[in-house]
Parts: sequence; structure tokens; C-alpha cells
Amino acid sequence: RAAVRAATQAHVARSCGDYPLLSGGDLNLYALFVERAMALVKPHGLVGMLTPSGLASGKTGSAFFRRVAQEGRLKALYDFENRKTFFPDVHGSFRFCVFVAQKAPQDLAHKTRNQDSSRCAFCLSSIAELNDPERRFLLRAEDFARVNPNTGTAPLFRTRRDARITTGIYGRLPVLVNRSGGMVSRAWPVTYRRMFDMSADSHLFRSAPEDSRWLPLYEGKMMQAFDHRAADIVVNRSNMFRPAQQRLLQSSEKASPDRRPRWRHYVNVSAKHWFWPDSWVVAFKDVTSTTNMRTMVAAILPRAAVSHKLPLLLLNSNISRRSSWACFILANLNSIVFDFVVRQKLYGTSLTLHILEQLPVVTPGCFNMRIGSTTVAAIIRAAVLELTYTAWDLRAFARDLGYGGPPFVWNPRRRLQLRARLDALFFLLYGISSQEEIHYIYSTFSIQQREELAHYGHDLSVETCLKALRTFQRLGGDLAEGMLE
Repeated sequence: RAAVRAATQAHVARSCGDYPLLSGGDLNLYALFVERAMALVKPHGLVGMLTPSGLASGKTGSAFFRRVAQEGRLKALYDFENRKTFFPDVHGSFRFCVFVAQKAPQDLAHKTRNQDSSRCAFCLSSIAELNDPERRFLLRAEDFARVNPNTGTAPLFRTRRDARITTGIYGRLPVLVNRSGGMVSRAWPVTYRRMFDMSADSHLFRSAPEDSRWLPLYEGKMMQAFDHRAADIVVNRSNMFRPAQQRLLQSSEKASPDRRPRWRHYVNVSAKHWFWPDSWVVAFKDVTSTTNMRTMVAAILPRAAVSHKLPLLLLNSNISRRSSWACFILANLNSIVFDFVVRQKLYGTSLTLHILEQLPVVTPGCFNMRIGSTTVAAIIRAAVLELTYTAWDLRAFARDLGYGGPPFVWNPRRRLQLRARLDALFFLLYGISSQEEIHYIYSTFSIQQREELAHYGHDLSVETCLKALRTFQRLGGDLAEGMLE
């Protein structure tokens, strides 16, 4: 009976004509109240409401929020985390916002300098934080359009500094896929794909392979950045809700290039599942969080079945040098500056396609820039090869890059230094050369900082990055010119 009532209510909302912008997708009752309030208020009146933050951040409400924000009608948006402080009976992670907007755009003839700007603050845990000038700042209508050109939704700037750094990056680099303006522009030659759904396809899974066509199934918890064998899956059948647990592989285990992770499922993989020409693929974690050590986690996987929680970025089959392109993509995705931007966009725990498409990436021409006697492309290829090819099961990827030697020895300190050098390169490619800003960006990854202090006694990544940065700046004439164009 409840389901019938809900379906009837949804039909009425979608067919009556009163809710053209907020009655699509998964219908939320609060959204209908917002749209109705905007319809009832006087032409130049204001609407002020407390609503779930999904109104500003969710894809379902994007058509409504885009209009309000980009027409300069949004006056205030204050996003709060409940934390059981405001509403004790509501889950602590629930987010809500103060939404204040004008019904009609301001008369252009009488608009003052800041009338198309919105007072914004995000991730607040108390009312008092609104008094902090670093937490509360203005965002212009064009900032919303620039940072999320496809959906027009709100970003998640925790500080004024975060907003300044991020909007600056978006002013210099394109997003992965731009769907605004009626045209689709793609910065990289890739296609997003998911392979096996862990629920819908579970009837296809087996605990052991039946023949050579049966491949192991990779799950998200098995992978880390540049690491396709981060953990085994250990099944605890006494745990009814989460029987599959992660057991991290130790560095001593990864020292053996024959060591592969242990899976719990195998799947019969046919040509309809693995239809691209390569024996490896670029994958990234869908399930993540801004409070993890890293939010964007991507790696090269060998030929295998892959969980839907590890979406794939397939390189178009008609492009040459696909292995080089895989290196560029992987290095970009795993760079700390890219991760910093991801954290300004992620409200929940899923790095969805519409978030990914609106992230800024380095354009192909930049990889050809020279740094002294070498190129950006050569530096990236060498680093990614060493970081990725640590086991024999990725021999095909190494061979496609022109490398015929054995896997590289797993060395945590060496890997950290290689990643820091890549970070330095991508800071320059993203137009960030200030040591102060680089220190700040690293400082927002507090878990990584604590672990380095515990293991090495100092911030080894920051020191290595800044040293590499100075070298690149001294040698990179073409790179510097490219950043100024």
C-alpha cells in the first residue's frame, strides 16, 4: 500500500506541471517544497529554507540549482554536517543546508558588483563557524558554471583558500568531458565502463575457475594507487553482513614478483566482456571518501574480471600508443593536486561518472613539452612503469611500453619518491608553483603526513616534491612557456 501511495504521489508531481525541475529522477518530497516555495514567493521576494544538501550537490536537482546559481539568484548556501549536534535523532553524517534564493534575476540596470555572488560555506559543524572569514566567502555565478559545467551543482570548498586554488585550476584546464552548451568535448580519448555488478551478476560467480576462460574477479578493496595487488580477500562466513574482508599484503610479500592477490570469485569472461585489444586496463575506485588517505585511487589491472565498484577507463581502440596514454592518465589521476580537486567535489562516498567528467585534466599537448633533454611524456612513462610493473602478471603492459626486463623491486621509499616527483610535475602542469600552496595542499592529506612522520621522521613527499619542482623549473623552458599560453 505504501509503494502504491508513493507511486501515485510521484505521478501527480510529474504530471501536474507545478514541479518541472525537481520532480525527475528519484523523487524527494523536500525538493517539491523548495520548487513550490519559489513559485509562490513575490517576483523579487526571497525564499529561505533548511533542506538536505542534495538540493545543491545532487544530480537530480541540478537543473533547478543550475538556474538559481548561474542566474545570480542564489544569495546564501551554508552546508552543515549534522554530527548529531543539530538534529539528535538524525544520522550524524547527514548533510543539510541553509538555502536562500531570489525568485527572479536581479534587474541588470540596478545590479551592484556583488549582487550576482552568493555567500557560501561548506562542511560546517556549528553556527559559530560562519563568523570565520576563512570559512565563509563569496562565490560568483560564473564560479558554479566553471567548476561544474555539466551539472551546475555546488562544489565543496571547506575554506576560502580551497575555493581560490580550485577555481584558479578550472580557469586554466578543461574538464574531462564537457557537456555544456549543447556540444560534447572530451579532453582524453577514453570511455567509462563498468564490468560485473556484484549483486545482479552474482549468479555468474564461482569460487574456483572451471577452465581457462574463467578469470579472477577484482574487487575495490584489493587495489591501491599504482598497485594492483594491495590486498587479499579473506572470507569470514560467520560475518553475515560483510563476509569478504581485506587483508593488506606486506612489503615483504610484494617483494616477490610472483605473488598475486587472493580472490574470492572467478567469472567466465568472454569477448563481450573484454572486447578491447589490450591485456590490461585502467581502473579506479568508486567507493571512497574525502577522509581516506587518498580519495582518487587508480591502477593498471591485468586481464581479469572487474567489479562494478572498480569502473574502467577504456582507451579508444583507434588511438596509437595506448600504453603511453595509460601512463599519462594514471599519473594524472593519482597526482595529489588532482586528488585535492576531487575532494572539493565529493559529497558522499561514491566517485560517480558525473563527478569524474567534471574534473580538470591535463591536455594532451602538455605531455609533449620538453624539460631539458627529455619530455614530460618520458618522465611520466618511466615513473609509471616502475610504479606499476612490480609483478609478472603485468608483463604485457611493460612490453607494450617497450620494456622487456623483469618486474621492478617493491621499495616503499623509492615508490614514495617517484610519486612525489610526479606530483611536482603535475603541480606545474596545473599551474601551481608556489611552495606555500604546495605545502598547503599536502597538509590537507593529514593521514599521509602522519604516516610519513612515523616512518621517516619528516614529510618526505613534500621535500622530494619541492626538490623536483626546482629542477623542473630550472630545466623546463618549454613547460614554462606552455603554462603561460
